[in-house]
Amino acid sequence: MLGVNHSAVSEFILIGFSTFPQLQLMFFLLFLLMYLFTLLGNLLIMATIWSERSLHTPMYLFLCALSISEILYTFAIIPRMLVDLLSTRSVIALAACASQMFFSFTFGFTHSFLLTVMGYDRYVAICHPLRYNVLMSPQGCAHLVTWSWIGGAIMGMVVTTAIFNLTFCGPNEIHHFACHVPPLLKLACGANVPAVAKGVGLVCITALLGCFLLILLSYAFIVAAILKIPSAEGRHKAFSTCASHLTVVIVHYGFASVIYLKPKGPQSLEGDTLMGTTYTVLTPFLSPIIFSLRNKELKNAMSKTFLSKLGPEKL
Repeated sequence: MLGVNHSAVSEFILIGFSTFPQLQLMFFLLFLLMYLFTLLGNLLIMATIWSERSLHTPMYLFLCALSISEILYTFAIIPRMLVDLLSTRSVIALAACASQMFFSFTFGFTHSFLLTVMGYDRYVAICHPLRYNVLMSPQGCAHLVTWSWIGGAIMGMVVTTAIFNLTFCGPNEIHHFACHVPPLLKLACGANVPAVAKGVGLVCITALLGCFLLILLSYAFIVAAILKIPSAEGRHKAFSTCASHLTVVIVHYGFASVIYLKPKGPQSLEGDTLMGTTYTVLTPFLSPIIFSLRNKELKNAMSKTFLSKLGPEKL
């Protein structure tokens, strides 16, 4: 379906962290701990939302969907990366490479679309509170989440199909720890490679910038509405409901811009590899921490749900 049978190459070698032979064990332990913490943090958020009835609201429904997309995104990349860190030669089949790219792009863009939906949710809650229950009905929320996942799958299919319909004639060494678009384009041959590279880049950057601009627009209206609130306490309360989401957006798009909008030029393999971990490992690691610490309602619900079970006699 993805045209992987067009290529002379049947497998790729992931160079990745092989340029840090003395540090691979340290990287393995560090990334394993960060991955386990990412899983635990997102599962904890999901369990808290489902067990606490006061959190059965659109904002936390979207947060739960965001946690699911984050778990699946990291699962598409990090377990393979951890195995490769302990291997002397990291080989991945062409079909497995295509699958990894599809799922990583699907869940990555689903994450971006859900962040955009969460920005719209905060806009409606603060700028149109009287219409909130109508605009954010259970059916409407379900549609927004569903279309976010469909949009992510479409992006994953478009990018993966475009890349793996190219011909890979060799060499077969991917200078990355995962099947990432830029290093794969360097291995492709044919007259259509530049056009595909520009097309894929345009689609990805347009989708990311489109989401980011919609979030900025939402927060422009939110800030304008908050400034009209007469009391300082009211302004602080309104903004506090957006703080965790805004922080995650800054982290998410900050690291994404480093990856996708960096200027072209001679760059070291070591630099590209370490830069890739910021978006693949660090951003998912920080997200549940930010939501847990900066969202007072969620933090209190976690304490009530889990700490009470650990030490009920102290409460």
